[in-house]
Amino acid sequence: MSKVKQMEVTPKSITKEELEKVTDLQTELQSYLANIGVLEVQKAKAIFQVNMLEKDMDEMKKSIEENYGPININLTDGTYEEIEVKAKE
Repeated sequence: MSKVKQMEVTPKSITKEELEKVTDLQTELQSYLANIGVLEVQKAKAIFQVNMLEKDMDEMKKSIEENYGPININLTDGTYEEIEVKAKE
């Protein structure tokens, strides 16, 4: 049997400064990606809250309309004007 001569292979590498720059950029990128994730969760919560407030507003409008009929409310002082409902022909 023949013996195969094994050669030592020296690993190739980038400079220390290049490696430091690459790792710094990767760390900063990961930080921004994590922040985007947090902001997306906050956005989803805000959208949910807006939807709940719109639902509450619709329920309040129905309640007021049941008590007063169709009206326009002045949100500064609470006064209102009745809305004329045109009869369907």
